[in-house]
Amino acid sequence: MSKKVLSFALLFALAPAEQAMASAERAASVTEVTPSAELGDVAPSAPTAESADCSRGFFSRLAAAYREDAEPADPNAPAPARRGMDAPFSSPPFPSSEWQLGGVDYPIGVPNGNAQYPLEKALACTKLGHWMQDNRIEVYGWINPSANLSTSDHTNYPLSYATRPNRVEFDQFLFRIERIPDTVQTDHVDWGFHFDDLYGYDYHYTTMKGVTSDQLLNNPRPNSALNGKIYGNDPMIAYVDFYIPWVAKGMVITAGRYLSLPDIEAQFSPNNYLLTHSILYTVDAYTNMGVITTTKLNDQWTLQLGLHGGDDSAIWDSTSRLTAQACVRWVSKSNDDMLYPCVESYNNKKQTYNNLQEFVLTWGHRFTPDVHMLTEVYYIYVKDQALATDPSQSHAPNGVPGYPVGEAPNFPLGRNPAFGIVNYFNVQVSPKAFVSIRNEFYNDEDGQRTGYATRYSSHTVGMTYWVSPDLEIRPEIRYEYAYDFPAYDGGIKNHQTTALLDAILHY
Repeated sequence: MSKKVLSFALLFALAPAEQAMASAERAASVTEVTPSAELGDVAPSAPTAESADCSRGFFSRLAAAYREDAEPADPNAPAPARRGMDAPFSSPPFPSSEWQLGGVDYPIGVPNGNAQYPLEKALACTKLGHWMQDNRIEVYGWINPSANLSTSDHTNYPLSYATRPNRVEFDQFLFRIERIPDTVQTDHVDWGFHFDDLYGYDYHYTTMKGVTSDQLLNNPRPNSALNGKIYGNDPMIAYVDFYIPWVAKGMVITAGRYLSLPDIEAQFSPNNYLLTHSILYTVDAYTNMGVITTTKLNDQWTLQLGLHGGDDSAIWDSTSRLTAQACVRWVSKSNDDMLYPCVESYNNKKQTYNNLQEFVLTWGHRFTPDVHMLTEVYYIYVKDQALATDPSQSHAPNGVPGYPVGEAPNFPLGRNPAFGIVNYFNVQVSPKAFVSIRNEFYNDEDGQRTGYATRYSSHTVGMTYWVSPDLEIRPEIRYEYAYDFPAYDGGIKNHQTTALLDAILHY
């Protein structure tokens, strides 16, 4: 762990020196160019980028790629073709340029917008790199450390993911390899796949029962903010895609383990407007395993139908239950409004591991291309928590009004409900930065989701600043309050204030 942190610090420390060396090398490489008329009108060849100079070694090309990415982008570069309405936002600085749609890498008709990150550039001179480029296979990822200062001493929960207070944390090392199907064209079937492996503290939240879950569930840590090994690994995304252009305006069939569909937020740091997550997001579904279809009916309407094995349970685990999933997304013709109602999961079975019944509605509104907001509301419940079949499940909440911490009675049989609403107001302040304001109310009626039967509110302000296309910095400040029970710092405080900072280095 210390070696990873040291390497990260060295990379930042050497970045200015690398840029200075790059400037010196560019200055030294300037030569006189004879006008083409004097050379029989033979056009001079374009200079080769240092990252594409195959006479250099791999690490030299990698360093050159970071230097080149720090240079201004070409403002006249042509936009890739797309089939549908224009993108409503700019990305960067926003996490995405598209209206929300879960279950697919990009909405149908939207081209692959991934940048070619330094690792891919450095690999381009190798046989493996050539083969990957020829087959449209991409490999990249990021490193994400954070630091926080908190008024709590033992735990920041239900704040996530920075649950351990007053420390530097290694949140995510993410490795991704994928092939994105071309859904802009309509003349042939295409295919793709997506595999993500996550290492870091954030595995505490992403783990699926039956997929490397022993490191979380079978490692009790009574004196830590969360049970489980401090740092763990989760192969959290693994699916294949099939694109069929002749069904309506195009259909994508996705099979495997994929992210839960409806949330504004996502498990991956670069996909979020803020460093921390809402309480609403912290305690709902994370990943599903099953099959889902995404069908573009026209530019305004997209339909999603699927079956999965229950929230956060692998289909081969005893806690899995066959579960229905259905969502529809509507975008106005003006591109200024979006509605995304979604039945994330419904099977009407009793609680096992995280057998949620979840119903979600998201509304997005664009005031201008630089200003938009997103609002999500949901109702979720589990059935008969006190009869849960999984031994890792508690049958009693940590805190209920009128009882000391740890002495509350069992959850009542029947529905144990919770509902919440969260709003994001997002303002682009420059081509490299945006500010996001998040306000939230959450009611955990029986304490089944957070462990405390109380109402919450949270209020967060943060900024994302792109130092370069490969490096994001995100400062944030957050205040939250529990109205009916002291749910913070392990059940001893009603409120919590946290200041945080993280960095996302793409590779």
